[in-house]
Amino acid sequence: MTGSRQSYRMKNKKREDECFMEMRRKDKAMEQEAVSRLLKEAEYGILATSGEDGYPYGVPMNFVYEDGKVYFHGTIANGHRNQNIASNPKACFTVVRNTEVLPEQFNTKFESVILFGTIREEKEKKEEILKKIITKYSSSFMERGMEYIAKAFDKVMTYEMTVESMSGKAKY
Repeated sequence: MTGSRQSYRMKNKKREDECFMEMRRKDKAMEQEAVSRLLKEAEYGILATSGEDGYPYGVPMNFVYEDGKVYFHGTIANGHRNQNIASNPKACFTVVRNTEVLPEQFNTKFESVILFGTIREEKEKKEEILKKIITKYSSSFMERGMEYIAKAFDKVMTYEMTVESMSGKAKY
């Protein structure tokens, strides 16, 4: 990372094409600690993929962020998300929270993070990922959550997005 308040590329990824733009409004860049906190605490984000037809597709997703990776789950049904990931694993994931429209200032308060990376189905850690999701969203119901996982296990897929670029921006 070039500084604690700038967009950065994940240290474990080197890209020849350097396709990720630097943040234009560096004065709004979030500290890395605030970015990590937002990703750990946010309830959902928007996963954007594109398919063979070139059209973008954005879908709200529950998620868990851990160690530079984002974990999702979804149905095994052959919908837009699954088709798009199969044809093009590159994706963008956006999280926004703490928004407040400031009409008299023609502005909005917000915190946001944008991640770029590559998604793949994660079969080996499927149960572990599902447990992490239950822990984040339903920690008071772990026993029932584990029963739910057992019942739905063959009907869901789990995904791992390896983050290649990340930036956090806020207006407080």
